[in-house]
Amino acid sequence: MGEGQGLPVATNPVALAQALIRQPSVCPDPGPAQHLLGAVLEQLGFTVWHLPYGEGAERTPNFFARRGHTGPHICFAGHTDVVPPGNEALWAHPPFAAHITEGVLYGRGACDMKGGIAAFVAAVARLIAQTEQLAGSISFLITGDEEGPATYGTQKVLEWMAQEGQIPDYCVVGEPTNPAAMGDMVKIGRRGSLNANIVVEGVQGHVAYPHRADNPVHRLLNILAALQAQPLDNGSDYFEPSSLQVTSVDVGNGATNVIPASAQAQLNIRFNDLHTGAALSGWVQTVCRQHAPKAKVDIKISGESFLTAPGPETTALVQAIEKITGRNPKLDTGGGTSDARFIANYCPVSEFGLVGASIHKVDEHTDVADLETLTQIYQTFLEGVLA
Repeated sequence: MGEGQGLPVATNPVALAQALIRQPSVCPDPGPAQHLLGAVLEQLGFTVWHLPYGEGAERTPNFFARRGHTGPHICFAGHTDVVPPGNEALWAHPPFAAHITEGVLYGRGACDMKGGIAAFVAAVARLIAQTEQLAGSISFLITGDEEGPATYGTQKVLEWMAQEGQIPDYCVVGEPTNPAAMGDMVKIGRRGSLNANIVVEGVQGHVAYPHRADNPVHRLLNILAALQAQPLDNGSDYFEPSSLQVTSVDVGNGATNVIPASAQAQLNIRFNDLHTGAALSGWVQTVCRQHAPKAKVDIKISGESFLTAPGPETTALVQAIEKITGRNPKLDTGGGTSDARFIANYCPVSEFGLVGASIHKVDEHTDVADLETLTQIYQTFLEGVLA
């Protein structure tokens, strides 16, 4: 494989990251970035299954690629889609040009997460160059819709993998997990997330005649006060305390002398492994009925909490990080959600990637040196678990 064939050298994570960044793939990924990546993997001896799901504007490119047929089976999961760059005039370097300046690679997706994908491919390519016959299997689960609703992405591919007998023994998601420096943090779980929209109907009226009206704001405030009256919990072994945050209260009333006809609030609960989405939904519904029996409550759970208890694979990942960086990473469950929430339903999963300080920002970037460090960590990890 070489540049003469139109593909970057697979062992070079910087060149591969640049090639991927130069394929604009604002969510949902239109496809070229994945076809480039699939072609690189095919030349490394992987069998690639392209698995698009959805129709029209929701059509999402995905693929699964595997090399080897035996265990242990280690999977790398990632996404080629990126968030919009916003006002490109604010970028010091064009967001899809993949410029390198003073040892820093700039571009949308540089660390979230085309850089992580490039590092894993380079690690695998180097491992194959050293040992043509791998002891076990390596696979890639790549989606084009992680930054969006994720309806036709990783979930659908996992269903296909289960049907085809392709579920791995362990999965690493290459999300940028390090707050400040390589080796800071490994994610071994995530909190669940629940969103609730509460609408309380009342009877509109003049504020001077409250007995002729029914003020829904008062009922809504009582609901919110009751929901916030005490902490949900004090945290658990690997999780911080669950958090309920009111994100919006809307009445839409421009008059000072009118009791409104309805009031609406939105809230989010980030919950740990002491709760389930169903139990929290029931609790929210009950509190609403106590203060406003006819309240309309719409609840959506974007993901349950999950935890991969430290085992041999996570230990091997931590040891690889310590060997390459000299740092002892924290095992953490904080932050937002990722596609690991879907993978956790099928196999143990951890997350480790680049430094994430610039993700979703103008001038998203990663140090070129960090791409090499991450490649060495991934290769060392693979050598440990496939030995």
